[in-house]
Amino acid sequence: MAWSCCARIWVRQELRVNGNRAQRRTGFMEQRNGFRRPVQKNDNQISSSEMHSKSQKRGLSPPIQDPVFHDSSFSAKKLVKPFIFTVGFSSCAFGSAAVWQYERLKAKVQNYFEDARADWMDKVRPQKGMNFRRQINLWWNSLSNGQRTVSGIIAANVFVFCLWRVPSLHRIMITYFTSNPASRVLCFPMLLSTFSHFSFLHMAANMYVLWSFSTSIVSLLGTEQFMAVYLSAGVVSTFASYVCKAATGRFGPSLGASGAIMTILAAVCTKMPEAKLAIIFLPMFTFTAGNALKAIIALDSAGLILGWKFFDHAAHLGGALFGMWYVTYGHQLIWKNREPVVKAWHAMRTWSPKK
Repeated sequence: MAWSCCARIWVRQELRVNGNRAQRRTGFMEQRNGFRRPVQKNDNQISSSEMHSKSQKRGLSPPIQDPVFHDSSFSAKKLVKPFIFTVGFSSCAFGSAAVWQYERLKAKVQNYFEDARADWMDKVRPQKGMNFRRQINLWWNSLSNGQRTVSGIIAANVFVFCLWRVPSLHRIMITYFTSNPASRVLCFPMLLSTFSHFSFLHMAANMYVLWSFSTSIVSLLGTEQFMAVYLSAGVVSTFASYVCKAATGRFGPSLGASGAIMTILAAVCTKMPEAKLAIIFLPMFTFTAGNALKAIIALDSAGLILGWKFFDHAAHLGGALFGMWYVTYGHQLIWKNREPVVKAWHAMRTWSPKK
């Protein structure tokens, strides 16, 4: 298990004042009575261009741009809209998953005999050589159901990662693919930022953990329920980050799938606490999933209390608590009660106007 999967990368921004002077702002900004004291530039201070080049060499943060988010007097009322979005989006995710499962089972029954006939024809028909397409099909069929399920999520993360490499899209990416409660755009980034990584190492670590736990979590929840939980977890963990930033007054952008992945990790560790895990680079050291979950929660709790700024510990804790709650209570409260949604969808599909 890669511990670095929990990292969130903080985006540095530059505020241009009167066209001549520039004030560098880090990912965490402190508001004092609605005013900001300008930074006095001296000879010993590192220039913005030097900081920009260093951050680009590390590949940890997007290029410095004019800020697209600023709020001198943040109000708790701004959290009402993200809260409504969190509840509404999660409800739609689980409702869509229930309908998806209904349609999938119905299509599976209808296509059963057609698939059997196609398999018989393949056996009778002479087989051609191992071409590239056949090799791809064999590889795809060799994957578990969970690995095939998360392949689309990984592809989406890689696509967004490539978009960060386009300089002309940086302003759009910072606006919609990083989450910040002080931003002028609050809701859509709550979901889009969970597919966003600027650092390749950050993305690779997160996707590796997701791939590693995909078989277990999809076996527990099924494909449709897993997708609803994963998408909802991304929004829930981001809302937890919003609340923490609003409470501490430390506003700054966050990005990465760590919050949603923490939900998956916590769900598996809660359901299978005796499972053996190991760190990717230290496979000789093993520990139980229950102990790993306790250690992660303790680490993020300490980071939240002590104000560590490199990780978004609030999002990690929000995701972990959501995963523990869902496999303990949420499955019974939400997924087991999806029957009214399925019946309503079935009635809508089979309804026909009376003549």
